[in-house]
Amino acid sequence: MNFKENELFGAALIGFDMIDGPFLKWKREYVKSEDMMNLDDFAMNFYLAFRGGNAGKKPRAILYDKFYIVAFPKDLELCCLFMKPQGIDNNIKQLNKVAFRIINEMELDEEQDEGPDQSDEDTLEEVKRLIVNILNGTKMTTPELRRYFKLSNAEVWKIMSELEDSHKIQRNGKKGRAVLWTSC
Repeated sequence: MNFKENELFGAALIGFDMIDGPFLKWKREYVKSEDMMNLDDFAMNFYLAFRGGNAGKKPRAILYDKFYIVAFPKDLELCCLFMKPQGIDNNIKQLNKVAFRIINEMELDEEQDEGPDQSDEDTLEEVKRLIVNILNGTKMTTPELRRYFKLSNAEVWKIMSELEDSHKIQRNGKKGRAVLWTSC
């Protein structure tokens, strides 16, 4: 990260009280900025973001849309420097392109892993037939049925809806938050 001194627009020291928790000890604005938020409201969030978690797994900086924060701990206190990033928009746009490329690659990999079982109409008809047979004389929830088949939650609900519309199965109460199904 290339730092330029004119990026710094404010600083704050967040203290920690053993009873009340994090509190704002002091703040200073070096440049009047509309990006400087009400630190009293955010002191707890910043403290938890930078001090929470496991040792070695804490962030050093957090980037927001219009500013970023770099924090330095000292005992139980936390010194936050508020910075106005310069020239980061282009980097974020480039990273956005990389992220979407990775997402598309992962979706293609998932589709290839699923193979013809997920889209094959004969397989779906066979699953429907099996569900009706499984539910014959018994009650089961959707999560219990998912364990029998390699289907996503959305696919199982689509199948259950189609079976319910064709009057092959029906809802028979609830078990917690899950719907109980039985065959007609």
